[in-house]
Amino acid sequence: MRICGIKTTHDGGVALIENGKLIFSYEMEKLDNRERYSKIDDLGIVFGLLAEHGYAPGDIDHFVFDGWYKTKKILNWFGQEVEIELAPYRRGILGGDVFQEYSGKVLDLPYLSYTHYAGHVASGYCTSPFAKRGESSYVLSWDAWMFPYLYFIDGETGKARNLGTLFHLIGDSYFSLCQGFKPFDGPMKFPEPLSLAGKIMAYIANGTPHPDAIAHLNRLATEAYEQAMADHRTEEDHFSQRDMGVAVLEYMKPRIRLQDGAVTDVDMLASVHAFLQQKLLAGLQEKLSTETTGIRNLAIVGGCGLNIKWNSAIRDSGLVDEVWIPPFPNDSGSAIGTASAAMLARTEHRALEWDVHSGPTLKPVDILDGWSAKECSLEGLAKILHEQGRPVVFLNGRAELGPRALGHRSILAPAVDAGMKQVLNEAKSREDYRPVAPICLEHRAGEIFSPGTADPYMLFDHQVKDEWVSKVPAIRHLDGTARLQTVNAEQSPEIAQLLTAYERLSGIPLLCNTSANLNGSGFFPDVQSAMSWGRVSQIWSDSVLYTKID
Repeated sequence: MRICGIKTTHDGGVALIENGKLIFSYEMEKLDNRERYSKIDDLGIVFGLLAEHGYAPGDIDHFVFDGWYKTKKILNWFGQEVEIELAPYRRGILGGDVFQEYSGKVLDLPYLSYTHYAGHVASGYCTSPFAKRGESSYVLSWDAWMFPYLYFIDGETGKARNLGTLFHLIGDSYFSLCQGFKPFDGPMKFPEPLSLAGKIMAYIANGTPHPDAIAHLNRLATEAYEQAMADHRTEEDHFSQRDMGVAVLEYMKPRIRLQDGAVTDVDMLASVHAFLQQKLLAGLQEKLSTETTGIRNLAIVGGCGLNIKWNSAIRDSGLVDEVWIPPFPNDSGSAIGTASAAMLARTEHRALEWDVHSGPTLKPVDILDGWSAKECSLEGLAKILHEQGRPVVFLNGRAELGPRALGHRSILAPAVDAGMKQVLNEAKSREDYRPVAPICLEHRAGEIFSPGTADPYMLFDHQVKDEWVSKVPAIRHLDGTARLQTVNAEQSPEIAQLLTAYERLSGIPLLCNTSANLNGSGFFPDVQSAMSWGRVSQIWSDSVLYTKID
């Protein structure tokens, strides 16, 4: 069975599953240097991507659209406008069957649709090692306009049991509450808020959570929920999560500062982070304490699944034995997710066979004036990185899925000089407090980081061990942590080969890794884009080194 998942709204994407295997997943922002979070406005692009892989529309058994809060969507279809009726973003607070199916027809094409958060839940479970092993799992889903919900997915049937909400704060609360404090208090237009959470998570390393501030936030959250319910005396499931979430935030935001002003802005930011983390852990503990399944598996999805510090706190809490987070827990995985929901409902497949490098292939190279090209092996590139100590754009194979560069659309650089972080942030036009991630051989990570466990998708916090701080200062954040990515020869053979060669020369089994993209756009789709950008003078791709001529 062939299932094509389509996300039309921000972070638009197209994914194809055939007989339980992911054939491709293309996010619109990774095509042609499009703006980050690009939408799909023309269904022609869906049919075009299918055609690139040898499929006609008639070859697809089910087209499946991701749901949204605006359920009516106007799209172009070969020059004419058509209306798609989407499933809702989410149902009410007391929602029952998360995988409730909606259906429709556009011209002669029938389609299915699932709620937006159903796609998150399905992607979290179906891509997990739990599904692959035929095991059941809990799934924690917390996205922008939804409360953190816990589900139990039966590994045999694929059915979901709703355990309810952990607390009544939507995912957008993280950045929204932080907008009351510098440096995040300026005016902002959509889609700028979508990138704000990651900046906050980096910036709070400058601050310290304050007990009085956390206690104040807890009181405010309780008052805000009580006030919201008092103002809306309809049944709870008729008061939407978005309405309640906004009402709670509107109550909290003007009251968020302590009256005596004793807590600095940066400490208040750290306190907001700690407050939400504590609520997350307490809510999860309360829900799991009533469960008698004996299952100790947990998948985390939704945009909040990109918060590596919350993920690490859950992993370290002892509440579960194993935590899984896909590399696309946010809306970048929604096309895969909505297709996975249909896979659970319409097939016997529970586990999705997938590869993180299932994005677009690199376009053919057109060498621009002012650039030279020569053959260069991975060993040769390792020597250049070691001897020259400068960044290199590394473009290889199919693009990685999700928002983080994992070695196929990366800028790599030695980490032995603390100044490299500034060099990379200036090249990327990023704030100076933003960290640079390490990409490290998996079997060596435990020597350098704590816990240093396998982390192929940069989704957990790792402490840099004292004896390595002076050796790799560029990848160490202000709080002593690093957003580690581990690689091995099976997952990423070229990167593993490069790191092995670099270690032979330097004694260091890691490099700095940051995304290769234009500011405000998705990953480079070709070498020519990196040349046009020109802020890094060397580009390696497919055993060729391209060098900017001085």
